[in-house]
Amino acid sequence: MNTMTLEGYHAKIEYDAELDTFRGEILGLNGGADFYGCNPKELRTEFRKSLHAFLEVCKEKGIEPRRHYSGKFNLRIPPDLHEQLVIAAQVKGTSVNKLAQEALQKEITNAG
Repeated sequence: MNTMTLEGYHAKIEYDAELDTFRGEILGLNGGADFYGCNPKELRTEFRKSLHAFLEVCKEKGIEPRRHYSGKFNLRIPPDLHEQLVIAAQVKGTSVNKLAQEALQKEITNAG
């Protein structure tokens, strides 16, 4: 995954062919913040500048910088997959929710 982490914040890095440079987008914010750089060192420097500018604006306006998540989301899946999940959970002696949490955690761990 093309990500960069700074001070507990994460950014997605993509190549911008139009500008022939790399663009970073800071994720999980209550607003938008991006930055550009030609190499990792420059990206990290610009990430820091963009993040600190965003945090300063949030502080001035009394806005929480990070988006908050409830821990709940709806997931629509095909009925046959739902049935297979229920059976797999029953075989493991756990809940569908716990089985899904484990699968999602495994995916996140493997992606990082």
